[in-house]
Amino acid sequence: MYPSSASERSARLSAHASTLLPGGVSSSLRKVSPSLAFTRAVGGRVWDADGKEYVDFHASFGATLLGHGDPVLRERVRELTEDIDLVGLGPTELEVRLAEKVRTHVPSAELVLYCSSGSEATYHAIRLARAATGRPLVVKFQGGYHGWHDYIGANVISPPEKLGTIDSTSDGTLPQALEWLRVLPFNDVAAFDELMAECGDQVAAVILEPIVHTIGCVVGSPEFLAALRRGTEKAGSVLIFDEVVTGFRHALGGFQQISGIRPDLTTFAKAIANGYPLGMLAGRYDLMSQFNTIPGQPVMYGGTFNGHPISVAAGIATIEALEADDGAVHKRLFAMGQALRDGLVAIGERLGLAIRPTHFGSVFVCYFTDRPVTTFADALTNDEDAYVAFHRGMIERGYLMIPMNLKRNHLMAAHTEADVSGALEAADEVLTTIARDRAGAASGVVA
Repeated sequence: MYPSSASERSARLSAHASTLLPGGVSSSLRKVSPSLAFTRAVGGRVWDADGKEYVDFHASFGATLLGHGDPVLRERVRELTEDIDLVGLGPTELEVRLAEKVRTHVPSAELVLYCSSGSEATYHAIRLARAATGRPLVVKFQGGYHGWHDYIGANVISPPEKLGTIDSTSDGTLPQALEWLRVLPFNDVAAFDELMAECGDQVAAVILEPIVHTIGCVVGSPEFLAALRRGTEKAGSVLIFDEVVTGFRHALGGFQQISGIRPDLTTFAKAIANGYPLGMLAGRYDLMSQFNTIPGQPVMYGGTFNGHPISVAAGIATIEALEADDGAVHKRLFAMGQALRDGLVAIGERLGLAIRPTHFGSVFVCYFTDRPVTTFADALTNDEDAYVAFHRGMIERGYLMIPMNLKRNHLMAAHTEADVSGALEAADEVLTTIARDRAGAASGVVA
């Protein structure tokens, strides 16, 4: 069994990192306890600084879809970029090739622009929507995350007392930046219809994760997504699907292909390039044509590293892998996700635990609640202590899951059926311990 605290070299490296980087990490959610520092990643596995091996179900917040250092992708990127690096003027042939592939697969992608991250993509999408409509209001949904910028930096995993208010994610955000933000409960058709009836003529955009993976795996209902499409069309507002997580991880055409709902704009990042830094905004011709990449148009779009050949090549190679063998990668990932979910359900039933294992495709979670999780209010019933204890117990047994409440897990193509069966054996051990501890607490007996 793996130790529950950081081992010597990981602890030492993490401590040294803290003298050089604030907190020792370069992004807030990378700071976990126990501290782990990593030195190697290959296929479906990572190794910490002490040489301990983990099956990686974190998968870089879902960005790594095929596997770490995938040899076919790596060779394809090398091949595609052998004769070019960053030029910074005009288009590259690689940009054209990737855009053609995206337009082939994504229903709403009439035109495409590249950037380096999902946050950049959502920033550009919202600014474009406001410019195109001449309206100020943006609507998002409680629990959804759309990046770090001030336009949308509010109401992600809010405490109960902050629900119904604007809950900023960061100090330093200008209050004026959030004055024109409205936050609604996810999957609540009545609340959305009421807002649009009241002030739809002021709504520039409605933005959402069609599956709210920020709080695990909460799927937008067909009725809800249809209501958003119907309401935004009627009001002349822009419907933005944030497919930074769902896009390419669940289908080549994103969740919009699965749901049949065609948004006006879509943002992509993460799995589109198997972990290489690539973001993308795609959408309607009339909207995308308002960026000043067309001389004389009014909406600013810039970025030195936009369309970087290495990242674009990785996007091409990733899509090629997903296209191969009639979509075999996605079919296998969905099957493994179903096997994990079914196995966790069986364990929970045998142990008498109130758990709700949930998955969509390659994303899976095990909520500790007695109700289906279809809204943020449902997610708040999750037992945080048990959820984190489960993830920590899995880390101890060599399965890397981020030990934070409501954080999701991801499968990669590099994972095997043996990884799934091994994970279920480990989960059985951890959940048995949790069930025993709960029974002891209920009876007043301390384990």
